Amino acid sequence: MKSVAGSPGTWSGMALRLSQCVFAAASVFSLVSGFGYSNYSAYFYMNLALILQTMWSLGLVCKDIFALRNKKDLHTPDNLLIIVMVDWVVAIFMFSAACASASLTIFFMWDTHLCGEYSRLACRQFGLSVVLAFITWLLQAASSFSGFWLLLSFF
Repeated sequence: MKSVAGSPGTWSGMALRLSQCVFAAASVFSLVSGFGYSNYSAYFYMNLALILQTMWSLGLVCKDIFALRNKKDLHTPDNLLIIVMVDWVVAIFMFSAACASASLTIFFMWDTHLCGEYSRLACRQFGLSVVLAFITWLLQAASSFSGFWLLLSFF
């Protein structure tokens, strides 16, 4: 068995999942604190993806804590296959939501200058939320690739 940084059941994996959870929750908070995010489907989609990311990461943090505390091995092929498959689905979901929201934010801020005309739009909070969502996606991609690399070492 290879030791891969960020793999399930390790301290680095737990730290990676915990940071995903923190950044996703911060992005949700930034998005929800803005006015009228649910009027735009891209932001609603990103909020849904971020909530899914938060729940998935929090569940794996709990699983990592349990495995570290009880000295259990999470590097079985069946366990890794499920984690890697869900990780990739969540990563694709996060990336598409972040890209859609980023395009809408760019449209509001620079293309149509709606942020300057309508002060009710919380464009800075939308932009912050998009940046935090991309950071969350980068952390999710790192854990997805580490799990995939570990899974490939079994075959």
